[in-house]
Amino acid sequence: MRFFQIACLVLAFTIGSAITALHAQNGNNNYFLHTVSKGQSLYSIASMYHVTVDDIVRLNPGSDKQIRAGESLKIPQASHTSSGENGTFHTIQAGETLYQLTVKYNVSAQAICDANPGLSASNFRIGQVISIPTGNPAAPVSKPAETHPTTTPATSQKDWKEMHKVERKETIFSICQEYGITQEDLLALNPELKNGKLKKGMFLFIPYPKNSRPNKQTVATPVTIPSNEELFNQSKTAPKNLRTIQAAVMLPFTAANNAKAEEQSRMIEYYEGFLLAVDSLKRQGVSINLYTYDTKGSGNTISSILNKPEMQDMDIIFGPVHTNQIGQLSDFAKRHKIRLVVPFAPKVDQVFTNPMIYQINTPQSYFYSEVYEHFLRKFSRSNIVFIDIANGDNDKTEFINGLKNELKDNRVKFKQIQLGATLTPEKVIAAMDTLRENIFIPTSGRSSALTRIIPQLSNVLRAHPAFNMHLFGYPEWQTYTQEHLASFYELDTYFYSSFYTNNLFPEAVRFTQNYRRWYSKDMANIFPKYGMLGFDTGYFFLKGLSQQGNKLEENLDKVHVTPIQTGFKFERVNNWGGFINQKVFFVHLTKNYELIKLDFE
Repeated sequence: MRFFQIACLVLAFTIGSAITALHAQNGNNNYFLHTVSKGQSLYSIASMYHVTVDDIVRLNPGSDKQIRAGESLKIPQASHTSSGENGTFHTIQAGETLYQLTVKYNVSAQAICDANPGLSASNFRIGQVISIPTGNPAAPVSKPAETHPTTTPATSQKDWKEMHKVERKETIFSICQEYGITQEDLLALNPELKNGKLKKGMFLFIPYPKNSRPNKQTVATPVTIPSNEELFNQSKTAPKNLRTIQAAVMLPFTAANNAKAEEQSRMIEYYEGFLLAVDSLKRQGVSINLYTYDTKGSGNTISSILNKPEMQDMDIIFGPVHTNQIGQLSDFAKRHKIRLVVPFAPKVDQVFTNPMIYQINTPQSYFYSEVYEHFLRKFSRSNIVFIDIANGDNDKTEFINGLKNELKDNRVKFKQIQLGATLTPEKVIAAMDTLRENIFIPTSGRSSALTRIIPQLSNVLRAHPAFNMHLFGYPEWQTYTQEHLASFYELDTYFYSSFYTNNLFPEAVRFTQNYRRWYSKDMANIFPKYGMLGFDTGYFFLKGLSQQGNKLEENLDKVHVTPIQTGFKFERVNNWGGFINQKVFFVHLTKNYELIKLDFE
C-alpha cells in the first residue's frame, strides 16, 4: 500500500512538472524552453536570446558545468529587437500552426516569416524557437479570427458555428454550458478532447446548438484556414537575378602607425587572392562592381565609409577584421539587408541575431563539436589512448576534455598514459590493443610535445610493424612539415582542420602560379594562407550570388565550387540569426606516403 502511495505521489509530481513546463512554453511564466543544438555553448545561447549566462544558470542549475545536445534549457523571456521591432520568443508546441500564431500574437504571417528567415514549412515543428515581432502589430491572416484546434477534424462551415480559445481554468463542461451545447457534440468536432487533455490556448470548434443549425439555404460560405505551406509560400519573395553584383571589401590596408604591419600585409595578401577570384569569375561572364575601402583599423573611418551613398546598394560586404568593429557593420548590413561576410574573427556575437551575417572562422564550440562527431564516426571501434604531456604542457585541455565527455556519452572506452620524463615503448605497448586499430592523441599540439612523443611511438612500430597504430592531432601540425613530415607518414597520422591545401593539387598549383605571375612574389608561408583564403571566400560568395541571386540563403547547398584551402558548410544558427561555417575535414598522411583529405558531409 505504501509503495502505491509513493508511486501516486511520483506520478503526480511528474504530471505537475510537465504541466509547468508546458505552461512555461506557452508564455504563462517568464521563461520558455530551448533545445540545445550541436556546438552551442551557454555563451552562444545567451547571445541569441539577449540574456546573460548567469540568467540561464540561475534557471538551470548545473548547466555551467556541461550542456548536451538535445537537452532542454529554461530561458528567461527578455525583450529583444527583431527587424527593428520589439519582440518576444515562442517555442512551437505540438500541433501549433503558423496561422494560430498570427492570431495568438496579433501579427501577420509575413511579419513572422520576415523575422525568422530560417523558418519554413518543413522545419516548423515542435521545440523550434521563433522570434515574434510585436512592435508594429499587423492584422493576422484573413478571417476567421480564430484558428483550428491542434488536431483538425474533417469539418465544413455547416458543422461549426465559431471557434473558441480555451482560457485558464475552463473545462469541457463550462464551455458546453457557455454555448448551450452537449459534450457529445463538442467531442464529435474536437476528437483530441476524448483523452481529456484540455489546455489553455487551445482552439476548439464550437458546433451549432441542435435547434439553431443553419439549413442549406442559410449556410455561410465555407472559410478555408490556410496551411503552413500556403502561408509560407505567400510570404516568399520573388526570385531575382543580380545582373551586376555590387560588392565591397572593407579591410585595414594601412594604419596610422606601423604597429600592425604584419596584419596589414595579411590583409593585402587576402585582397590579392580576392582579386584573382573576381578576375576568374569575370572570365566566366559574371558582372561585378567591386568597391574597395581602407578602414585604417578605425571605427571613425568605417562610419565615414558607410555614409557613402553607394554603400546602401551593396549586395555583399567583406570585412571587417577586428571584433570590436563588427557591430558597426552588422547594424548597417541588417538595416539595409546586405550580406556581411566576416572572414577572420572567431568571435562574432552578432551572428546570433543578424540573419545577414556569414562567419567564416568557426567558433571553437561549433568547431570542436564537428570534430567530435567525425571522430566518433571513424574511430568509435578503435582503441583510443590519450598521451598526457607532463610539466603543464597541455595546451589542448578544452578539446581533450570535450572529446572525453563525448566518448563517455557514447560509451566508447579510452585509456590515458603519462609522458613524464620518458615514454617507454613498454608503456606504449601496455596501453595498446594488438588486435585493433590504436589511436594515440597527445594532449598538446606543440612541436616540442611531438619531439618527445614521436620517437617512442616510432620505436614501437619499427619493432612491431604489424601493429595498427595512428597518431591523431591538430590543425597546426600542417605547419610542422619540415620537422615531422616523415614521422607523420610513418605513424599513419590524422589531423583535423577547416583550412588545408595540398600544394600538389591542380587547383592549388594553378592558383600559386597565377598569384606569382600577377604579383611577382609568393604567399607568406603561414597557416592559413591569406591569399588562398581571399580567393576561396570571394569565389564562393560571388559565384553563389551570380547563380542564385536573392535566393542564395535558400540554396547554399547548390553553390558548387572547389575551394583551394577553405571548406564551406554554412548552417544557420537559429531561425532569426545568421550563418556559421561548420566545415571540418580530416587530413590523413598514410604510411604509403599518400595524402588524403577526408571530407565529411
